[in-house]
Amino acid sequence: MESGSGEIALLWQLIIYLGAFGIVAVAARKVSVSFQKLRLPLITGFLVIGLVSGPELLGLIEAEALSDLSFLNDVALAFIAFAVGSELYLRELRSRMKSIIAMTITQMLVTFLLVSLSMYFLLDLIPFAEEMKLAARIAISMLGGTIAIARSPASAIAIINELRARGPFTQTALGVTVVKDFGVIVFFAIIFTLSKSLIQDTIFRPVYIVQVLVELVAAFGLGFLVWLLLRAILSIKGRLPVKKGLVLLTGFLVYVFTNIVGDHSSMYLGLELHIEPLLICIVGSFLVTNYSVYRNDFTRIVTELGPYVYVVFFTLTGAMISLEVLAAMWFITLILFGIRIVSLMLAGYTGSVLAGDPPLFRGISWMPYVTQAGVGVGLATIIANEYPGWGSEFATIMISIIVINQIVGPPLFKWALHLVGEVHVKSDGSYEVERKVLIFGWENQSFTLAKQLKKQNWEVEFVVQDPTVEILGNKEFPVHEYTGSDHLSLRKFSMENADTIVCLLSDELNYDICETAYEHFGTKNLVVRLTDREFYKKFHNIGVMVIDPATAMVSLMEHFVRSPIATSLLLGMDDGQDTIDIELRNSDFHGLTLRDLRLPSDVIILSVTRGDHPIIYHGYTRLRLGDIVTMVGSIESLDTVRLNLQGY
Repeated sequence: MESGSGEIALLWQLIIYLGAFGIVAVAARKVSVSFQKLRLPLITGFLVIGLVSGPELLGLIEAEALSDLSFLNDVALAFIAFAVGSELYLRELRSRMKSIIAMTITQMLVTFLLVSLSMYFLLDLIPFAEEMKLAARIAISMLGGTIAIARSPASAIAIINELRARGPFTQTALGVTVVKDFGVIVFFAIIFTLSKSLIQDTIFRPVYIVQVLVELVAAFGLGFLVWLLLRAILSIKGRLPVKKGLVLLTGFLVYVFTNIVGDHSSMYLGLELHIEPLLICIVGSFLVTNYSVYRNDFTRIVTELGPYVYVVFFTLTGAMISLEVLAAMWFITLILFGIRIVSLMLAGYTGSVLAGDPPLFRGISWMPYVTQAGVGVGLATIIANEYPGWGSEFATIMISIIVINQIVGPPLFKWALHLVGEVHVKSDGSYEVERKVLIFGWENQSFTLAKQLKKQNWEVEFVVQDPTVEILGNKEFPVHEYTGSDHLSLRKFSMENADTIVCLLSDELNYDICETAYEHFGTKNLVVRLTDREFYKKFHNIGVMVIDPATAMVSLMEHFVRSPIATSLLLGMDDGQDTIDIELRNSDFHGLTLRDLRLPSDVIILSVTRGDHPIIYHGYTRLRLGDIVTMVGSIESLDTVRLNLQGY
């Protein structure tokens, strides 16, 4: 009876802790917006709010609660590993693989060696390490060097999206960030096992090498099983909230299972097997992203869950920071921060030279990799939990460095992207580069059309017969006087630079203009309002898109009756939705199948045109350079897709 009452009391205590932390997390999410106004990352805001709410200041999160809520860390860490794996999409990294591999290897080696060596000599200044033996000092130094390798995919992606950055430098930076975080987790699994023997001051035996290999093989094998489980979850029809919950549960169960394996192996084998749960999760996520049909669904789940998971994890991490240690170790923190920067500079330059990157890249190649976040904090948290005696102090030092990197890193990455000219800051319209249309004829319909196109950032000019003073005096659009349809007369309007020509004059004049544009300028799109249907075939023969007012209204109403939602989308009648044609210019996507495109969840492919002819497409249709892909979706998502497909 007493046992039952005790369990109920513990349950109620957990519920109270969860409720209190939930309030703090919601507040952190709200307050952290103010950090963005100061041009600081949201993650920094979460850490600060967690620190203020923690046991050392306001006490909203009690010290006992940090232990009871540790399972939230497990869930969040597993999710972070899922997020890293979801970004490791091999098909998008192939063109810059040489640079990515060279940069990743040099950064991992140089950063690990320099930071580990520096930390070893600085341990004399750290109170918790004063009494430690040589082996333990070496272990702690290596753990610190490993954490220094980590980067932040979430921060990198946020900056790239904010600046709409596209180009080889951007692609390399993102590729290295993701690949390096995968590598650091594998590396951490090895170092963590070796460091245990050093910290426990046991004699190094060859069996430890075997142990590491067994742990790595087991992690990859379990990652395969996680892949199968995730596939089964994602195959469930509908019920997106259920899928999200099951994905989080899968990550948590990985942690539970690895803990059970560790406990039982220590009990029955006399040797604790540490199968790294982060590695298991990242392998499972990588396989889902690259070797399943559910990549888009998985990416959507990770994207939508991310903001909620991050606020929980980083707020809880902030509450664990020791102000006493922070105050005492600030100079060591700054020294290690500086050494890490130097290591990134050396590694970045070396990696760029080895990869054969342009000279411009070499001097700034270190700037994208300063920022740290999820993986680094996660690894520090793992060490804090594993070694209660000194782990929290060690974690405080490492997290302090990460916070500084979070403040300094984003501006440096932004600066680098500006220097290489790969920033495409979003304009007021839907398109970054203005496109030109010439409209022949001034009337209510043409003027309304011009205003609509201008909203979409088109450059609109009119060509008018006998323009009045009122027309010439309008301040919205340039107006030219029509003097003839021969190519010399039309060239005065820079017709060769027009993407589209719209003709609203008589059928005879419209045909002469279109024929001249067809034969002399090769204008991509010719649009004509038809008056006499006898001209339809003549226009059709030279590829003119003809609008017949006599039948257009009936056809439009028919489409509204049969497909009201699709028709409204195509006509741009839904707020925030648009339909655009995107020409494939990015060679990275040449040969890629449509099913392998990582499109936002709100973007749908309507058609694919190749060589002026629409093709019957399916998921296995391979894109070719010059293909025109017609898509519908939100303006923001379409703009992102356009930048990817059109390249740089």
